[in-house]
Amino acid sequence: MSRSGLIVVALLLFIALHQDVWFWNDDNTLFFGFLPVGLAFHAVYTIGMAMFWGAVVMFAWPQDLEAFADERAKKD
Repeated sequence: MSRSGLIVVALLLFIALHQDVWFWNDDNTLFFGFLPVGLAFHAVYTIGMAMFWGAVVMFAWPQDLEAFADERAKKD
């Protein structure tokens, strides 16, 4: 599978995880004694998404776009 295919699959997985229907009726579970389980899940989800997009930028950023921008900057 290509790099862009893996990114699409991972993105679809994150989209599916964002629909956290399994925590909708859980009013009693608290993390650290004060944090509702749904909010804790979304905190972890947000950190995971930030790491995912950071990896996308690091590993899948189009190099030809960077070369084009560097070439234009040298001309100016």
